[in-house]
Amino acid sequence: MKHLVSIRDLSKEQALSLLQDAQEFSQVNAREIKKMPTLRGRTVVNLFFENSTRTRVSFEIAATRLSADVINVSADSSSVTKGESLRDTAQTLEALGADCIVIRHPESGAPRQLADMGWISSSVINAGDGTHEHPTQALLDALTMQQRIGIDLSGVRVLIVGDILHSRVARSNLLLLTTLGAEVTLAGPSTLLPDTFTDMGGRISHDFDQSLSEKPDVVMMLRVQKERMLSNFENDEARYIKDWSLSSQRLNSLTKSSLVMHPGPINRGLEISSEAADDPRSTILLQVTNGVAVRMAVLRSVLAVDA
Repeated sequence: MKHLVSIRDLSKEQALSLLQDAQEFSQVNAREIKKMPTLRGRTVVNLFFENSTRTRVSFEIAATRLSADVINVSADSSSVTKGESLRDTAQTLEALGADCIVIRHPESGAPRQLADMGWISSSVINAGDGTHEHPTQALLDALTMQQRIGIDLSGVRVLIVGDILHSRVARSNLLLLTTLGAEVTLAGPSTLLPDTFTDMGGRISHDFDQSLSEKPDVVMMLRVQKERMLSNFENDEARYIKDWSLSSQRLNSLTKSSLVMHPGPINRGLEISSEAADDPRSTILLQVTNGVAVRMAVLRSVLAVDA
């Protein structure tokens, strides 16, 4: 695998292989000595045009544990502020020795352009592009489900709730989970959930409580992305909380084995209550932990000679 830009790049077999590798890395990460020589001599550049804590730090830790050299580049402190193009930035980073560029970009399709245009020979990993995709987030979410529910996710009922329209996490999860056999329902207000998602294999619901009554195995809450909503969000916060927040009452309607997931960062009291975020059924911190293992698996797959 040269690049990971989209979940669509992966066959079911490739996805399962990455998840198996990530599970092995999660066991390595539980050891006292976590470092491995796998990518010694390789250089990974994290090129982030948007703010990030979990994803950027997770990729940094993953590369470091594989013994790669890691450079972090933020757009606001680079030549991008002087008008440098994505092409010139990437070519400069490769000339400086980058073997892999992990990119987060506000424009959907930027990582694909970088991977496919022939500007560079470095590997490209999509760390989130606009409202398009976030493939490693979907992989870490699937790994978390496997650890709690079982390796085979066939028939697992997953309910993804909230701002679907602007969520690259929802898109990647829908693509991956349906590929793995899960049954995915997308729930949100009509202004934030277009019917086009049915073309990707998901069911559509505009009634959170009705969807919860179907007893999903997993409830994945999405962050309300105020920075992307603009005029698309016609509901005020109070109405959103009333209709779409995972409140204490809604939490109590879940089964004892249901999982509560959230990709983070969370807006406590908006899309999810503190009680739900901190409930024993919540996997929010486990998802963060699994992010390192998944990104180790992806980096090894694109960079290791014997991968």
